[in-house]
Amino acid sequence: MDNMEKETSFSHIDSLNLIESMINKAKDRFNEDGFIYLLWGWLVLVLSLTEFVLQRLNYEKHYLVWLVTWLAVIYQVFHFRRRNRRINVRTYTEEIVKYVWITFGVIMFLEGFLFGAILGPEYYKLINPCFMALYGMPIFLSGIILRFKPLIWGGIGCWILSILATVTPQDFSILLVSAAMIIAWIVPGYLLRSKYKKSNG
Repeated sequence: MDNMEKETSFSHIDSLNLIESMINKAKDRFNEDGFIYLLWGWLVLVLSLTEFVLQRLNYEKHYLVWLVTWLAVIYQVFHFRRRNRRINVRTYTEEIVKYVWITFGVIMFLEGFLFGAILGPEYYKLINPCFMALYGMPIFLSGIILRFKPLIWGGIGCWILSILATVTPQDFSILLVSAAMIIAWIVPGYLLRSKYKKSNG
């Protein structure tokens, strides 16, 4: 009986160690994929600054620059499909993070469509504040799930900037989107990459 109790005790400890190692592996994989933050952070930063310049030049169809994001979407789909082929085991933590970002993508699409359909010309008064508020959601939740404070603070920063956008002249609110990309996507992206290199160096 004593031996059986010891074996059961050891099996419980082994199970806890296995769970912990799986969570740590999920963190490492997410850190390794930190370049997705950099991809979207730099892309939206460049596009928002480009749109600002085009607006200042009175170019009527300045919004067309955002069509470039579809190329990033296509690239991201292929990237994750290729990555999933290399991963034999998916953890619960990784699944949660994945669905957080899927939810974000769906809401982004619906928000853009509904605002355009319902508000018409008033679209641009709300789109930047609302998008920044939405940007904060997956960043903040991913930071909580992965226990990574730069993401948590990045999400909070997006929410603060979304409030500031409501009192910022419409032509300049797009610059707050650029700021949101730096604090919520680009900086955490580089920190994630650095953390991954240190833990796997």
